[in-house]
Amino acid sequence: MSRVEEFAELRPLLFSIAYRILGSVSEAEDAVQETWLRFEASPTQPASVKSFLSAVVTRIAIDVLRSARVRREEYVGPWFPEPLLADPYEDPARSAELADSVSTAALLLLERLSPLERAVFVLREVFDYGFPEVASAVGRSQDACRQLAVRARRHMKAGRPRFEADRRERAELADRFFEALREGDVLGLQQLLAADVSMAGDGGGKAPQLARAIAGADKVARLLAAVFPQLARIGLTTEPREINGQPGAIFRDRDGKVLQTMVLDVLDGQIQAIRLVLNPDKLGHVGPVADAWSVSHELKKSRRHPD
Repeated sequence: MSRVEEFAELRPLLFSIAYRILGSVSEAEDAVQETWLRFEASPTQPASVKSFLSAVVTRIAIDVLRSARVRREEYVGPWFPEPLLADPYEDPARSAELADSVSTAALLLLERLSPLERAVFVLREVFDYGFPEVASAVGRSQDACRQLAVRARRHMKAGRPRFEADRRERAELADRFFEALREGDVLGLQQLLAADVSMAGDGGGKAPQLARAIAGADKVARLLAAVFPQLARIGLTTEPREINGQPGAIFRDRDGKVLQTMVLDVLDGQIQAIRLVLNPDKLGHVGPVADAWSVSHELKKSRRHPD
Protein backbone atom coordinates (compact mmCIF):
# COMPACT_ATOMS: atom_id res chain seq x y z
CA MET A 1 0.00 0.00 0.00
CA SER A 2 1.40 3.42 -0.97
CA ARG A 3 1.71 6.33 1.47
CA VAL A 4 -1.11 8.10 -0.32
CA GLU A 5 -3.38 5.08 0.22
CA GLU A 6 -2.32 4.64 3.83
CA PHE A 7 -3.01 8.28 4.57
CA ALA A 8 -6.37 8.26 2.77
CA GLU A 9 -7.46 5.28 4.86
CA LEU A 10 -6.60 7.04 8.12
CA ARG A 11 -7.72 10.54 7.13
CA PRO A 12 -11.23 10.25 8.70
CA LEU A 13 -9.68 9.26 12.04
CA LEU A 14 -7.12 12.06 11.89
CA PHE A 15 -9.77 14.68 11.14
CA SER A 16 -11.97 13.39 13.97
CA ILE A 17 -9.10 13.61 16.46
CA ALA A 18 -8.18 17.13 15.34
CA TYR A 19 -11.78 18.39 15.35
CA ARG A 20 -12.39 17.20 18.91
CA ILE A 21 -9.21 18.90 20.07
CA LEU A 22 -9.84 22.14 18.17
CA GLY A 23 -13.62 22.48 17.78
CA SER A 24 -13.00 23.91 14.31
CA VAL A 25 -13.62 22.20 10.98
CA SER A 26 -11.29 24.53 9.07
CA GLU A 27 -8.46 24.24 11.60
CA ALA A 28 -8.89 20.45 11.78
CA GLU A 29 -8.67 20.20 7.98
CA ASP A 30 -5.52 22.35 8.01
CA ALA A 31 -4.00 20.13 10.72
CA VAL A 32 -4.72 17.02 8.66
CA GLN A 33 -3.17 18.59 5.56
CA GLU A 34 -0.03 19.55 7.51
CA THR A 35 0.12 15.98 8.84
CA TRP A 36 0.15 14.67 5.28
CA LEU A 37 2.98 17.03 4.30
CA ARG A 38 5.09 15.82 7.21
CA PHE A 39 4.29 12.17 6.44
CA GLU A 40 5.14 12.68 2.78
CA ALA A 41 8.45 14.32 3.70
CA SER A 42 9.44 11.70 6.29
CA PRO A 43 12.57 9.85 5.10
CA THR A 44 11.65 6.63 6.94
CA GLN A 45 8.55 4.48 7.05
CA PRO A 46 7.13 4.35 10.60
CA ALA A 47 6.56 0.97 12.23
CA SER A 48 2.92 1.93 12.85
CA VAL A 49 1.53 4.46 10.39
CA LYS A 50 -1.61 4.94 12.51
CA SER A 51 0.39 5.75 15.65
CA PHE A 52 2.75 8.04 13.75
CA LEU A 53 0.00 10.03 12.02
CA SER A 54 -2.13 10.22 15.16
CA ALA A 55 0.85 11.62 17.07
CA VAL A 56 1.65 14.17 14.37
CA VAL A 57 -1.91 15.46 14.02
CA THR A 58 -2.27 15.64 17.81
CA ARG A 59 0.90 17.72 18.23
CA ILE A 60 -0.16 20.07 15.45
CA ALA A 61 -3.64 20.44 16.97
CA ILE A 62 -2.18 21.18 20.43
CA ASP A 63 -0.03 23.97 18.97
CA VAL A 64 -2.97 25.42 17.06
CA LEU A 65 -5.21 25.25 20.15
CA ARG A 66 -2.69 27.13 22.26
CA SER A 67 -2.72 29.94 19.72
CA ALA A 68 -6.51 29.79 19.37
CA ARG A 69 -6.95 30.17 23.13
CA VAL A 70 -5.43 33.65 22.93
CA ARG A 71 -7.76 34.64 20.08
CA ARG A 72 -10.82 33.27 21.87
CA GLU A 73 -10.14 35.51 24.87
CA GLU A 74 -10.87 38.46 22.58
CA TYR A 75 -13.83 36.82 20.83
CA VAL A 76 -17.01 38.92 20.66
CA GLY A 77 -19.89 37.19 22.44
CA PRO A 78 -20.29 33.45 23.08
CA TRP A 79 -17.86 31.11 21.32
CA PHE A 80 -19.32 27.87 19.91
CA PRO A 81 -17.52 25.18 17.90
CA GLU A 82 -17.91 25.15 14.15
CA PRO A 83 -20.94 23.02 13.20
CA LEU A 84 -20.05 19.53 11.99
CA LEU A 85 -22.62 17.95 9.69
CA ALA A 86 -21.08 14.47 9.66
CA ASP A 87 -18.16 12.88 11.49
CA PRO A 88 -16.12 11.07 8.81
CA TYR A 89 -14.83 8.51 11.32
CA GLU A 90 -17.28 5.63 11.63
CA ASP A 91 -17.32 2.85 14.20
CA PRO A 92 -20.77 1.22 14.30
CA ALA A 93 -20.05 -0.42 17.65
CA ARG A 94 -19.38 2.99 19.24
CA SER A 95 -21.50 5.30 17.11
CA ALA A 96 -23.55 6.70 20.02
CA GLU A 97 -20.45 7.30 22.15
CA LEU A 98 -18.63 9.02 19.29
CA ALA A 99 -21.66 11.19 18.57
CA ASP A 100 -21.83 12.33 22.20
CA SER A 101 -18.12 13.21 22.20
CA VAL A 102 -18.58 15.53 19.23
CA SER A 103 -21.74 17.24 20.51
CA THR A 104 -21.65 21.00 20.97
CA ALA A 105 -22.14 20.63 24.72
CA ALA A 106 -19.24 18.16 25.04
CA LEU A 107 -16.93 20.34 22.94
CA LEU A 108 -17.78 23.35 25.11
CA LEU A 109 -16.96 21.28 28.16
CA LEU A 110 -13.62 20.30 26.61
CA GLU A 111 -12.85 24.03 26.38
CA ARG A 112 -12.37 23.98 30.16
CA LEU A 113 -9.38 21.66 29.83
CA SER A 114 -5.80 22.66 29.09
CA PRO A 115 -4.61 21.78 25.57
CA LEU A 116 -2.63 18.80 26.92
CA GLU A 117 -5.54 17.54 29.03
CA ARG A 118 -7.86 17.89 26.05
CA ALA A 119 -5.54 15.95 23.74
CA VAL A 120 -5.00 13.18 26.28
CA PHE A 121 -8.74 12.91 26.94
CA VAL A 122 -9.58 12.72 23.24
CA LEU A 123 -6.96 10.08 22.46
CA ARG A 124 -7.51 7.96 25.57
CA GLU A 125 -11.21 8.31 26.41
CA VAL A 126 -12.73 8.85 22.96
CA PHE A 127 -10.47 6.84 20.67
CA ASP A 128 -9.15 4.32 23.21
CA TYR A 129 -5.44 4.74 22.52
CA GLY A 130 -3.09 3.05 24.98
CA PHE A 131 -0.98 5.21 27.27
CA PRO A 132 2.27 4.41 25.40
CA GLU A 133 0.70 5.88 22.23
CA VAL A 134 -0.79 8.82 24.11
CA ALA A 135 2.53 9.60 25.77
CA SER A 136 4.31 9.50 22.41
CA ALA A 137 1.69 11.77 20.84
CA VAL A 138 1.79 14.53 23.48
CA GLY A 139 5.48 14.25 24.40
CA ARG A 140 4.96 13.41 28.07
CA SER A 141 5.69 10.34 30.20
CA GLN A 142 3.04 7.67 30.63
CA ASP A 143 2.69 8.56 34.32
CA ALA A 144 2.18 12.22 33.43
CA CYS A 145 -0.44 11.23 30.85
CA ARG A 146 -2.27 9.12 33.41
CA GLN A 147 -2.42 12.14 35.72
CA LEU A 148 -3.61 14.35 32.86
CA ALA A 149 -6.29 11.78 32.02
CA VAL A 150 -7.48 11.64 35.65
CA ARG A 151 -7.79 15.43 35.84
CA ALA A 152 -9.54 15.59 32.46
CA ARG A 153 -12.02 12.86 33.42
CA ARG A 154 -12.77 14.64 36.68
CA HIS A 155 -13.52 17.92 34.89
CA MET A 156 -15.60 16.22 32.21
CA LYS A 157 -17.55 14.09 34.67
CA ALA A 158 -18.42 17.12 36.79
CA GLY A 159 -20.19 18.82 33.90
CA ARG A 160 -20.77 15.93 31.53
CA PRO A 161 -23.83 16.60 29.40
CA ARG A 162 -26.43 13.87 29.11
CA PHE A 163 -28.55 13.36 26.02
CA GLU A 164 -31.70 11.58 25.01
CA ALA A 165 -30.65 7.97 24.43
CA ASP A 166 -33.37 7.16 21.91
CA ARG A 167 -32.36 8.89 18.69
CA ARG A 168 -35.78 8.28 17.11
CA GLU A 169 -37.62 9.99 19.98
CA ARG A 170 -35.14 12.85 19.89
CA ALA A 171 -35.66 13.29 16.16
CA GLU A 172 -39.45 13.24 16.56
CA LEU A 173 -39.26 15.95 19.23
CA ALA A 174 -37.07 18.05 16.92
CA ASP A 175 -39.62 17.62 14.11
CA ARG A 176 -42.37 18.94 16.40
CA PHE A 177 -40.14 21.82 17.45
CA PHE A 178 -39.38 22.97 13.90
CA GLU A 179 -43.03 22.64 12.92
CA ALA A 180 -44.03 24.86 15.86
CA LEU A 181 -41.21 27.24 14.95
CA ARG A 182 -42.45 27.63 11.35
CA GLU A 183 -46.00 28.23 12.58
CA GLY A 184 -45.01 30.67 15.32
CA ASP A 185 -46.84 28.47 17.83
CA VAL A 186 -45.84 29.87 21.22
CA LEU A 187 -47.74 27.26 23.25
CA GLY A 188 -46.44 24.42 21.10
CA LEU A 189 -42.87 25.65 21.59
CA GLN A 190 -43.32 26.10 25.34
CA GLN A 191 -44.45 22.50 25.71
CA LEU A 192 -41.23 21.26 24.10
CA LEU A 193 -38.84 23.46 26.08
CA ALA A 194 -37.46 22.73 29.53
CA ALA A 195 -38.46 25.34 32.12
CA ASP A 196 -34.85 26.57 32.37
CA VAL A 197 -34.00 26.27 28.68
CA SER A 198 -31.33 28.67 27.43
CA MET A 199 -30.72 30.06 23.95
CA ALA A 200 -27.55 31.80 22.78
CA GLY A 201 -25.97 32.76 19.46
CA ASP A 202 -22.39 32.92 18.19
CA GLY A 203 -22.01 35.78 15.72
CA GLY A 204 -18.43 36.68 16.62
CA GLY A 205 -19.23 40.32 15.99
CA LYS A 206 -19.60 39.51 12.29
CA ALA A 207 -23.36 38.86 12.19
CA PRO A 208 -26.43 40.02 14.10
CA GLN A 209 -26.76 37.99 17.28
CA LEU A 210 -28.59 37.93 20.58
CA ALA A 211 -27.36 40.67 22.89
CA ARG A 212 -27.24 38.04 25.64
CA ALA A 213 -28.37 34.50 26.32
CA ILE A 214 -32.13 34.14 26.74
CA ALA A 215 -33.34 31.84 29.54
CA GLY A 216 -36.72 30.37 30.41
CA ALA A 217 -39.30 28.55 28.33
CA ASP A 218 -41.70 31.50 28.05
CA LYS A 219 -39.07 34.04 26.92
CA VAL A 220 -37.41 31.67 24.47
CA ALA A 221 -40.70 30.49 22.98
CA ARG A 222 -42.01 34.02 22.49
CA LEU A 223 -38.80 35.23 20.87
CA LEU A 224 -38.66 32.25 18.50
CA ALA A 225 -42.33 32.55 17.61
CA ALA A 226 -41.94 36.26 16.92
CA VAL A 227 -38.80 36.12 14.77
CA PHE A 228 -38.79 32.94 12.67
CA PRO A 229 -42.20 33.25 10.96
CA GLN A 230 -41.15 36.77 9.93
CA LEU A 231 -37.89 35.39 8.54
CA ALA A 232 -39.90 32.80 6.61
CA ARG A 233 -41.95 35.59 5.03
CA ILE A 234 -38.77 37.10 3.53
CA GLY A 235 -37.69 33.75 2.10
CA LEU A 236 -35.82 32.01 4.93
CA THR A 237 -36.05 28.21 4.75
CA THR A 238 -35.37 25.61 7.43
CA GLU A 239 -33.47 22.43 6.59
CA PRO A 240 -33.57 19.98 9.53
CA ARG A 241 -30.21 18.23 9.85
CA GLU A 242 -28.25 16.35 12.45
CA ILE A 243 -25.40 18.63 13.52
CA ASN A 244 -22.61 17.55 15.85
CA GLY A 245 -24.52 14.34 16.44
CA GLN A 246 -27.55 16.25 17.77
CA PRO A 247 -30.83 17.35 16.16
CA GLY A 248 -30.59 20.71 14.49
CA ALA A 249 -31.15 22.65 11.30
CA ILE A 250 -29.51 24.80 8.67
CA PHE A 251 -31.32 28.06 7.91
CA ARG A 252 -30.94 29.42 4.37
CA ASP A 253 -31.90 32.68 2.70
CA ARG A 254 -34.06 32.85 -0.41
CA ASP A 255 -31.01 32.12 -2.58
CA GLY A 256 -30.19 28.96 -0.65
CA LYS A 257 -27.18 30.48 1.09
CA VAL A 258 -26.44 29.52 4.71
CA LEU A 259 -27.59 32.10 7.25
CA GLN A 260 -27.08 30.12 10.45
CA THR A 261 -27.20 26.72 12.08
CA MET A 262 -29.19 25.68 15.14
CA VAL A 263 -28.45 22.76 17.47
CA LEU A 264 -30.83 21.39 20.11
CA ASP A 265 -29.76 19.66 23.32
CA VAL A 266 -32.51 17.18 24.22
CA LEU A 267 -32.94 15.39 27.54
CA ASP A 268 -35.94 13.78 29.27
CA GLY A 269 -38.21 14.63 26.37
CA GLN A 270 -37.48 18.35 26.48
CA ILE A 271 -35.10 20.81 24.83
CA GLN A 272 -32.54 21.97 27.38
CA ALA A 273 -30.49 24.35 25.24
CA ILE A 274 -30.60 25.99 21.80
CA ARG A 275 -27.36 27.17 20.22
CA LEU A 276 -27.11 29.24 17.05
CA VAL A 277 -23.98 29.78 14.95
CA LEU A 278 -24.20 32.87 12.73
CA ASN A 279 -20.52 33.81 12.40
CA PRO A 280 -19.88 33.56 8.63
CA ASP A 281 -16.29 32.46 9.30
CA LYS A 282 -17.69 29.27 10.87
CA LEU A 283 -20.19 28.44 8.13
CA GLY A 284 -18.16 28.37 4.91
CA HIS A 285 -17.73 24.58 5.00
CA VAL A 286 -21.53 24.17 5.21
CA GLY A 287 -22.11 26.01 1.93
CA PRO A 288 -22.14 29.49 0.36
CA VAL A 289 -22.79 31.94 3.21
CA ALA A 290 -25.58 34.52 3.24
CA ASP A 291 -25.11 38.18 4.14
CA ALA A 292 -26.67 38.14 7.59
CA TRP A 293 -26.65 41.93 7.88
CA SER A 294 -28.59 42.22 4.63
CA VAL A 295 -31.14 39.67 5.86
CA SER A 296 -31.48 41.60 9.13
CA HIS A 297 -32.05 44.84 7.20
CA GLU A 298 -34.67 43.17 5.02
CA LEU A 299 -36.40 41.80 8.12
CA LYS A 300 -36.57 45.26 9.70
CA LYS A 301 -37.89 46.71 6.44
CA SER A 302 -40.63 44.05 6.27
CA ARG A 303 -41.70 44.91 9.81
CA ARG A 304 -42.06 48.57 8.90
CA HIS A 305 -43.91 47.81 5.67
CA PRO A 306 -45.82 44.54 6.10
CA ASP A 307 -47.74 43.24 3.06
